[in-house]
Amino acid sequence: MPADIEALKKLEVPVIVVLGRRQLPVKDVTALVPGAIIELPKNAEEDLELQVNNKVIGLGRAVKVGENFGIRLTFVGDLIRRLEAMGVKAAPAVPEPAAA
Repeated sequence: MPADIEALKKLEVPVIVVLGRRQLPVKDVTALVPGAIIELPKNAEEDLELQVNNKVIGLGRAVKVGENFGIRLTFVGDLIRRLEAMGVKAAPAVPEPAAA
């Protein structure tokens, strides 16, 4: 593997697991207090999104790991898309030489 790829593999990037999204009116956001519950429009059995740089690179299910939450991956996108999510430009494919 080229040295630049090896150096990239040592970098740490923020990984986000998205439980769900919901839009609220500003009046509801300003009224939030400790103990308030925001219902998410997502079934508890649906996969969660795994994101890097706000780009989905995989899906998984919530699991309990000791006293913490974790994610068990059910799908991971291909390596090129994962690298692109981190801002790494994938090298263009080298065309095969034409047959004579």
